[in-house]
This record gives sequence, structure tokens and C-alpha cells, in this order.
Amino acid sequence: MLKNDLWIKKMSIENKMIEPFEAGQISDGAISFGTSSYGYDMRVADEFLTMKKDISNIDPKNTISAFDGKRVDGFIIIEPRQTILGKSVEYFKIPRDILAITFGKSTYARCGILINVTPLEPEWEGFITISISNISSMPVKVYANEGIAQVLFLQSDEPCGISYSDRKGKYQKQKDITSAKI
Repeated sequence: MLKNDLWIKKMSIENKMIEPFEAGQISDGAISFGTSSYGYDMRVADEFLTMKKDISNIDPKNTISAFDGKRVDGFIIIEPRQTILGKSVEYFKIPRDILAITFGKSTYARCGILINVTPLEPEWEGFITISISNISSMPVKVYANEGIAQVLFLQSDEPCGISYSDRKGKYQKQKDITSAKI
């Protein structure tokens, strides 16, 4: 069952599911973030990993050497056909009977920015590493500390048998932007 805004508010306040938590939808002069009807619009922080320009290929088994860190003040320009990594402003703690799925916001999609659809498994917690790709032929500005993706929360009839925490998942409790791990 898809969870609504009242459930999201209750879980975030009582169980610290999202921190910092914005109980309303903030959109005045910003790309919207905060609680929506059936989800939560998360923000992208002001730090990013950008692809180095002098590498010949990207190896998913060894990505750490492919990126450079960058802190921005206000926004970052993503070049055409460039992919960067960011992280959420919010820290998430997903309950054992919930699967959350992130989707890109249509405001950015209309500019050619795609956000990787990412599942947040039961009992996963941490800052979300966000893959941000510019598929357009023009540079696109992405604003730090504003909405980047929506998180939808799906509740099962019963808790899962083995959670992400039980499996000691490799991205558990990540604090920084995390490139691929094997």
C-alpha cells in the first residue's frame, strides 16, 4: 500500500525516518521539497562527485578513481551527456515493513536531467547517493538544497524476512557520496 502524507509525517516525527524533516511542501522560489500527497521530495546537498575528464573508461568494480569531489555554492552546471553523483540533504531510516523508491522530479526531467530510480530497502539508513545525468545537448543548472527527487513509501502487509540491515548491506549508514562498491 502506498503511504500518504499523514503517515510520512507521523513516521518522521515519531521514528526520525527523515532528518531534517519538512512537514509541508516548500516551493516559494525553490524547486519544491518536503512532504507531498504520497511521498517526500528530497533535496540534493551542496557537494558532488564529478567524473574526471582524463579517464579512458569507467569500471563499476573500481569507480573511486573516476571521480573528483566538488562543493558548490548554490548550484552546479552539469554538462551535456555528463553524469555526476550527489547526496541527499536528508538522512533516511526505512522501517522493516517499508520499501521506498526514489524518482526524479518532472521539473528537472523537462530540462533533460534524469535521476536514477533507486530503491531504499527495508531497514536501510543513510544519506542517499544520487546519480544525476544530463541527457540533453545543453548544460543544465542543478540547485543545491532544493528538490531533486521524490521518495515514495510502499508498506507490506508484514515485515520482510531479511532486511538490508540483516544482510549488512554495503551502503548501510553511508554518510558521504558513495561510488559503486562490489
